[in-house]
Amino acid sequence: MRNRSVPAALSFAAAAVLALTAAAVPAAATPPAAGGPAAGTAASPGAHCPQLSGKLHWYGDNRARLQRTIDERGRCRTPHPGPEGRPVAAFDWDNTVVKNDTTDATLAWALKHDKILRPASWSRTSKWLTPAADRALTEACGTSVPAGRPLRTSTNTRCTDEIFEIRAEAKTMSGRAAFAGAWNHRRTVPQYAWVPQLFAGRTPAQLTGYAKQARDEALAAPVGSKQTVGTHTIPGYIRYYPQQKDLIQTLRRAGFNVYIVSAGAEPVTDAWAGGVGVDSAHTIAIRSVLRHGRITTGTEGCGDTPAGQGEAIPYIDGKRCWINQDIYGVKGAAAWHRQRPAHRIALGGGDANTDVTFVGDATGAHLVLNRNQDEVMCRAYDDADGRWVINPMFIEPLPRRSTAYPCSTSGYTNPDGSLGPVLRQDGSVVPDQSDHVHGG
Repeated sequence: MRNRSVPAALSFAAAAVLALTAAAVPAAATPPAAGGPAAGTAASPGAHCPQLSGKLHWYGDNRARLQRTIDERGRCRTPHPGPEGRPVAAFDWDNTVVKNDTTDATLAWALKHDKILRPASWSRTSKWLTPAADRALTEACGTSVPAGRPLRTSTNTRCTDEIFEIRAEAKTMSGRAAFAGAWNHRRTVPQYAWVPQLFAGRTPAQLTGYAKQARDEALAAPVGSKQTVGTHTIPGYIRYYPQQKDLIQTLRRAGFNVYIVSAGAEPVTDAWAGGVGVDSAHTIAIRSVLRHGRITTGTEGCGDTPAGQGEAIPYIDGKRCWINQDIYGVKGAAAWHRQRPAHRIALGGGDANTDVTFVGDATGAHLVLNRNQDEVMCRAYDDADGRWVINPMFIEPLPRRSTAYPCSTSGYTNPDGSLGPVLRQDGSVVPDQSDHVHGG
């Protein structure tokens, strides 16, 4: 895939300038993030900064709070901003910038159009695939199609079902575990890494083409519509959120470098991100290792984790690693750790536990769309630094969660997959939180 070893947004030298330009916070602003830009010096008024649309609905005072971050951190806040130190905003993609899942839509389209090539061995598609999953896929998809040729998934419902069930539930259709073994549960999840591995033998351009055709169908489908994949029923439509598109475009006009950081396959995210003005150079997602220009089952690594079979993808702590590595040029093991404020994003947006680490790293605003996921909502409702911005989903928002988030006991996923309490930066335990920002 693309070589991004050179930082795309700012060097460490330029970051020093950002540390100075980001230091001023208006007296009326919410408290700065712990360890974040120092308060005490009033920033220039935001009169020079682009404004978020007043015609698009945000929950409560969320628009004003996001605008405050733009006014505080944007290069627009002075008439003649310097050439260096552009602030950074980063967003998850699926269910954050768009409603519904673009990876599922692409895989569904590919299965309906016979675009998956039969592997010589299913067990080699993922280092964690279980013998039970290997047998289920081999029996369902058969061996009559030569290896390297397209499986007839458009007509073979059993094959389609096994592939999609493993992607969606990490189980076979008979309920057996599809993945087993050891992996860091804050750096990867095998069924996410498995999607680009399924497209081994295709080129990135081909996969982007499939994603574009799936995109066109999903955007044309009515809101609320469903589609059938094998015997699975999934959402049939996807929509760009107008509020997020406006936020991204306003940030860019205000001088921010805006990135998408997704746990989907990079060629798929590339197909969609242009719709909000984000180009491929600002898109970070799962990157396949290529051989002769074609996708393999290998994936690129991050920090001190080398290329492998999906050990380090943009997932929970992996999103922090990829941001630190690709945007700020942090190398080796340090890329997994929280950086100084000058080397962190100003605004982060997400919707799920997969986003909690990088969204929490933001020094200006942590935007979360409420999908009732434990760790991210524990941190959002705890609001330790006063900068968490919670919004219901803009389309088909979830109702109020009936039980409290179990922050004090099981809201946090440990690297070994076990659950534990959610801890603040100072080590104190986040108490259980009730859900009060919802759709009804």
